[in-house]
Amino acid sequence: MKPNKALDVHMGTDGQNFNCTRCHSTTLHHIAGRVYTTPASKHRKSLIEDDLASKITCESCHSSTPHKANEKANDHTDKVACQSCHIPLFARVNPTKMWWDWSKAGQKKDGKPYAKKDEFGKPMYDTKKGDMRWEKNVKPVYAWYNGSIKHLTVKDVIDPSQTVKLNEPVGIPSDENSRIFPFKVHHGKQPYDKVNKTMVIPHLFPKGKDDKEAYWKKYDWGEAIAYGMKYADLSYSGEYDFVETSYVFPITHMVAPKNHVVNCNECHTREDSRLANLAGFYMPGRDRFKILDIVGWAVILISFGGVVLHGLGRFLSNGRREE
Repeated sequence: MKPNKALDVHMGTDGQNFNCTRCHSTTLHHIAGRVYTTPASKHRKSLIEDDLASKITCESCHSSTPHKANEKANDHTDKVACQSCHIPLFARVNPTKMWWDWSKAGQKKDGKPYAKKDEFGKPMYDTKKGDMRWEKNVKPVYAWYNGSIKHLTVKDVIDPSQTVKLNEPVGIPSDENSRIFPFKVHHGKQPYDKVNKTMVIPHLFPKGKDDKEAYWKKYDWGEAIAYGMKYADLSYSGEYDFVETSYVFPITHMVAPKNHVVNCNECHTREDSRLANLAGFYMPGRDRFKILDIVGWAVILISFGGVVLHGLGRFLSNGRREE
């Protein structure tokens, strides 16, 4: 694929025309930019300061004041990741999978497995994999993120009455290394152990003609899960059900041209703010803080009154001079 500048200003053939290694420089199999293994917050040194620094953040090339002098946007870089403003939507050309329901797998037509495609030509149903939903031009979900992601393991106890977060960003507003960062959040339904309340590992792929326990051989979840858990040497009660899950992906590619960035009022608003799900901090335009609002309006009214009184005084003093 040869993207254009409208899709990504860095990779676009009519833009900077970067290849992958321009940012993801590699030394002895250590790949710069891999936020899963090297938290970005630990290496914010700019290439302007040190041209041998790992190129893993926007600041590495653009510094922490990337906009023109005195522009308000420069005041955001200590709390807002560049990607949050410069990637307004993802999957702007090719669709991305947003939902995957394994509980619907196993259905057949005329006794045979079948598949069905959606408007994008992507699978919306597959006997082997269940229901899927693909979307384009998706608005990211935002979270505080310090460069680390916490993952669930198959030994962790879950709460099946809620969506199980298979992974989630780590970060809080008070952490100096945390930034508001955009994510793709993929949802789905997966099997879990009803008694032990843990996620399970089903055996999907047949290893050969004699492999009868594989799900894609007999479409029997019970046998597939029992085999998979035994193979992994993990406890399994023998009872399973399906639970809704979520999985996050950091969004850092598809940087849009500067005339297509997120507008200020898309976040700083009380109605349909992009950051409506983030709490624990005050954001002008989105939040109401009664005392602060009263003080702010008082300052405005006092200032306005001062201007009126000053103007009136000037008018009266000029009148006296004419007399």
